[in-house]
Amino acid sequence: MAAIFAVTLPFFALVAAGYWAAARHLLPGSAIPGLNTFVLFFALPCMLFRFGQSTPLLQLLNPAVLGVYLLAAILIVGFTIALTLSARVGMKDASFGALVAAFPNSGFMGVPLLVGVMGPAAAGPVICTILADMLVTSSVCRGLAQAGGAGAAGGRAAAWRALRGALSNPLPWSIALGAAAGVSGLALPGPVQAVVNMLANAASPVALFTIGAVLWRSGDPAHRAVDIPGHATPPPPPTPLAAIAPVAAVKLLLHPLLVLLLGASARQMGVPLSDFQLTALALTAALPSASNVSLLAERYGADNGRVARIILVTTVLAFFSFTGLASLLGVQPAG
Repeated sequence: MAAIFAVTLPFFALVAAGYWAAARHLLPGSAIPGLNTFVLFFALPCMLFRFGQSTPLLQLLNPAVLGVYLLAAILIVGFTIALTLSARVGMKDASFGALVAAFPNSGFMGVPLLVGVMGPAAAGPVICTILADMLVTSSVCRGLAQAGGAGAAGGRAAAWRALRGALSNPLPWSIALGAAAGVSGLALPGPVQAVVNMLANAASPVALFTIGAVLWRSGDPAHRAVDIPGHATPPPPPTPLAAIAPVAAVKLLLHPLLVLLLGASARQMGVPLSDFQLTALALTAALPSASNVSLLAERYGADNGRVARIILVTTVLAFFSFTGLASLLGVQPAG
């Protein structure tokens, strides 16, 4: 386990550094959206383009990997909504709670961390999960959040809006462009490839630092205060830890366990899923919740404070639960 800790510690330390810098106002709050934009629209797309370019297409779109992971995600979404939906937690908040339970931080954290722990071959399964979550899991949860009480026609419109939102994300397109370049053998001109490499190399440290800053910003009471002209509206009270613990447990414990069980069942039925692929899927599911879900919750008018606390708790605890699972699965970091 010490070898795995040696790999995971720097990743989580960068998250902690971003949180500390934002909390101490060394990083101004106004700069956080700019960092997020740099990662989402420049650095991370270049990193995913480069992985897509160098990874065989059948590893990027592996039907067995996609099938097992998507089934687990849909089951987690349904279970979490059933677990949390109540008079206090409406359908919109339950849907975003389900999204943080089923959507790991595979983009900002998962690709560099899994590659660091398991080697470059882990990029294929992790990128599969990014595509599944961006296009399916996120669309389903946003559609459910918008469809509550809207009727059948409103539900279809909400689902379509959610899918359009997913398709506007640059990450799936960068993967697709990288895969197309790899299949066609097209090489970028030298200076262009150099720019792509520079941005790709910046993706991991800046993304991890940004996760920490976004977590602080999302949990900052001043940021969560409702701004109504002419009214001094106090921020909503923080969600009690006991209310978010079940969702955090679903994310860090049930999600990876379900992936392992579904993967083992699929293999017994003859589905060609290797030990390596199943381990990569389980570790991806064991990642903390995706930090961008808090931004989505804020945009859709859901309880962003609740979502932010779940993300923060899973990020802190995942340092131990992720490392423990990797050790139990017998992962041996290279070098």
